[in-house]
Amino acid sequence: MTPLQRAKKSAEIMWERDKASKGIGIKLERISPGEADLSLLVESKHLNGHDICHGGFIFTLADSAFAFACNSYNQAAVAQNNMITFIAPAQKGDKLLAKAREVSRSGRSGIYDVSVLSQDQKKIAEFRGHSRTIGGQNFEE
Repeated sequence: MTPLQRAKKSAEIMWERDKASKGIGIKLERISPGEADLSLLVESKHLNGHDICHGGFIFTLADSAFAFACNSYNQAAVAQNNMITFIAPAQKGDKLLAKAREVSRSGRSGIYDVSVLSQDQKKIAEFRGHSRTIGGQNFEE
């Protein structure tokens, strides 16, 4: 199995079980080893009291992209620590794209950066996630 095949199969299995991401409208756009792109179309249900996208949905989008990137090696990984910086508001109708990229992976620990962009490439947020493998796999090899 090639690394890309492994990443795609891990993502397929995780996506099948991921009720949270699908439940708010997130879509899996692209996967490769250590990388994942997920999108979210901002709808009325995502808006807060200021009529902009609630930060919790932006965080969830970034966190989901992080999860798919750090699980792309078929080693079960979870978040150890995450932080996000909100840069600009997202509006109803915006299509957000979270692009997760591996920064470092050593032993049981990984570091991933996720940029959340609007459809016109406006930077909405920057997220950094630290992962920890916990044993087990998404599928048997």
